[in-house]
Amino acid sequence: MTTLDGQPGSQVARTDTAPQVPAAEPDAYRQAPAQVADRLGVDPGMGLSTRQVSERAAVHGANRLSEPARRPEWLKFLDQFRNWLIVILLIAAVVAGAIGDIRDAVVITVVLQINAVLGYWQERRAERSLEALRRMLVPTARVRRDGTEQVVEAQFLVPGDVVLLEAGDRVPADGRLIVAEAVEVAEAALTGESQPVAKSVTAVDHTSTAPVALAERTSMLFMNTALTRGRAEMIVTATGMRTELGAIAEALRTGTEPPGPLQVQLDSLGRRLALLSGVAVVAYALSAWVRGESPSDVALQAVALAVAAIPEGLPAVLALTLALGVHRMARRGAIVKRLASVESLGAATVVCSDKTGTLTLNEMTVRSLWTAGRLYDVTGEGYGTAGVLRVPGADDTSPADDLRDAVLPFALCNDARLNDGYFIGDPTEAALVVLAAKAGVDADRLRTELPRTGELPFDGATKYMATFHTQPDGRTRVHVKGAVDVLLGMCTDVLTEDGARPLDEGRKEEMLAVTGRLGSAGLRVLGAATAVMVDTPSAFTPAALPGLTLMSVAGIADPPRPQARDAIAQCRTAGVAVKMITGDHADTAAATARELDIDGDVVTGTELDRMTEEQLAERIDDIAVFARVAPEHKVVIVRTLTNRGHIVAMTGDGVNDAAALRAAHIGVAMGITGTDVAKEAADVVLTDDDFSTIVRAVREGRAIYANIVKFVRFQLATNIGAILTLLSASLAGLPSPLTAAQLLWVNIIMDGPPAMALAVDPARDDVMRHPPRDPGERILDARRLFAIGRAGAVMAMGTVTLLAVARSYVAPDTALTMAFTTFVLFQLFNALGARADDGPLLGRHQFRNRALWLCLAGVLAVQVAVVHLPWAHTVFGTVPLTLTQWGLCLSIASTVLLAEFVVRSVRSAMARAGLRV
Repeated sequence: MTTLDGQPGSQVARTDTAPQVPAAEPDAYRQAPAQVADRLGVDPGMGLSTRQVSERAAVHGANRLSEPARRPEWLKFLDQFRNWLIVILLIAAVVAGAIGDIRDAVVITVVLQINAVLGYWQERRAERSLEALRRMLVPTARVRRDGTEQVVEAQFLVPGDVVLLEAGDRVPADGRLIVAEAVEVAEAALTGESQPVAKSVTAVDHTSTAPVALAERTSMLFMNTALTRGRAEMIVTATGMRTELGAIAEALRTGTEPPGPLQVQLDSLGRRLALLSGVAVVAYALSAWVRGESPSDVALQAVALAVAAIPEGLPAVLALTLALGVHRMARRGAIVKRLASVESLGAATVVCSDKTGTLTLNEMTVRSLWTAGRLYDVTGEGYGTAGVLRVPGADDTSPADDLRDAVLPFALCNDARLNDGYFIGDPTEAALVVLAAKAGVDADRLRTELPRTGELPFDGATKYMATFHTQPDGRTRVHVKGAVDVLLGMCTDVLTEDGARPLDEGRKEEMLAVTGRLGSAGLRVLGAATAVMVDTPSAFTPAALPGLTLMSVAGIADPPRPQARDAIAQCRTAGVAVKMITGDHADTAAATARELDIDGDVVTGTELDRMTEEQLAERIDDIAVFARVAPEHKVVIVRTLTNRGHIVAMTGDGVNDAAALRAAHIGVAMGITGTDVAKEAADVVLTDDDFSTIVRAVREGRAIYANIVKFVRFQLATNIGAILTLLSASLAGLPSPLTAAQLLWVNIIMDGPPAMALAVDPARDDVMRHPPRDPGERILDARRLFAIGRAGAVMAMGTVTLLAVARSYVAPDTALTMAFTTFVLFQLFNALGARADDGPLLGRHQFRNRALWLCLAGVLAVQVAVVHLPWAHTVFGTVPLTLTQWGLCLSIASTVLLAEFVVRSVRSAMARAGLRV
């Protein structure tokens, strides 16, 4: 046992000069236990008095996370309408109602209300994150106060309280260790460290002024971590929001999410459409006024044109597209909490991934075993016992010779137990039990046959554990496992191919070379030794240990997920960089990165602290692994990448990942191993904890964005065509080819089934063979604007030309009906041309969307009804057409697809000739 300064029974006297209400101790890990106790005015043997607790509680407050300032609910709801496109659509709804188009007005209003409600509920995610943090807090704690042990509510702890902890307890506040008996703590949720951390009372880094990473503050315990081994006493140094967990809560409370690329682009699109609508209405009104049309007709037509110029179906189609994507992702292992996150994943340029549990299995596994001068590979992963030990290069199915003696110490000097792939105890010890099973040793049965008669528990100071067992012959055998360098100093012999031989300097050098090679491969190295005792000691102490024989050395690691390497390769093909961010040691992280083919520099949290923002920004694209990082480092990394113009997806599972998940464009949490905090802070939760699911989500996101582009391109071409048609006819002195009712009819049928069908267009086969789009790219870039303008011009030219020519051969009503019908048929071909920016127009992909073909057939049938049913003649001013006239309308309408075919053919020919297109 170690206490205070490491001396048995050492005490710190209470001093009368100590401050009554001392401040928390942020650097307690640098100070000796006696110094911390003195500064906090507490005698560890007595604890705080009731008066001291009351005084400190008045200053420091409750040991809980503070409530966030709550924004009024009505303001949260109104925030959903702070968007250019939404404002324009609200105006369009008012205008539609003013001209009597009640259906459009109601549909637009309902869609916008639904969008607002969905957005309002998403605003509550930050509050739920903090609520999850509060639920994780320990409800009670065992403390020493007024010289007696008491159980109090954890929220009433104050700095200076002496807290008593045992294996299995959760730590209720941050504190400085003053007693540590074989203490190991699971800190993965806070630091990302995959293995339990050995703790001691020894102060850390007395001399340096540089901050020490959380994972290396071995003299401290942190709120919400858990003891996996040993017994501890600590002095509370920080409570509530002053704890490391509180710092994460504060980051969640004050942090903001960057706007998604789709949101930015839709805002830009809304402003453009507002300008387009205004210009179109003014131009038409002026031309009609010059021609002498009546003010009432001009007003009605101008309002109808304004409504037609705005794609009011965009929110509905956008919601449908994203909702369908969310449904598909749910079936593939990803629960999407925020609709826009699916599309944002498609724009991701960088995926920052936690290592433990995300890229790796978070299941410690023995990968290599050295014994008797030979190194063996160990197959199988995790806590399943399937696998064998084999000589490198041999057949995987051929197990090695009997290695029972080599693994016996690992099986007996061990407290872990396995049960159908699950374990009870320390994960490293569980990995050693699995190793024994693969070598044919049943640890549970062996423990029954050779009962333990004594033990020396693992201690961070001695770095080994020893157990004593009675042999069948009555003698006592001791088994020891621990750090290899420590065991080498305790061993007199080593197992060789010829049996046990003296451990001379040459064999020591050989052993150190073996451990060095395993360590450089990122493996945690443990040795096993044994000896038979001549006489059973009266007391089991380190002094009673005889000279040992070193039997074997095991190399342990958290193996990469089998699918992760292929998923990372797909990311590389798709132009998406993968960066590993972990609390693990740099060597371990680098070794895992090599196995996964993640190439780039390795930087530690300490090195990050020494970098300026500019230096990090210059290097960050070349850095592939960030090791030994703290939660605040993860946020800095994400924000630096964002400032560099990247769209960042961040994955994680621990409390330490929550702030970074919130700061990223897309936060992805692990559903199985993830903490509640991480899940609440994230936008996407993976139900299978599989990194490859993220790649499928990226593919889905790219397909969704492509479908949004198709819809926008399709509908804006229709709108531009309508505007140009009306303006051209007016300037040519022709009657309007589209009445207000007909304009609104086109608007309704084109906003409906065809647009919805484009929302379910399947992804093209090459969607993951292209780099991600430029985050600054607009939905309507120059090429798409040209395509929209070209299609609109062809529609206007075809419609107006047909009207002008037909008036010489048929009645005026027939000519107008042909013009109206031609414009509607133009949209059928326009939908086919809008399905891709490049590539062939009439390839196999055109037949993969059955819903679109059914919708186009439906639109054609409805248009036939509008032209030929008597009741429609009164509403739309149409007359019946002959088959010949229908054929002419259809032929002219197909020119929009023909024009697109010609342009793409020319562009393709120029590209083959090496000309810039």
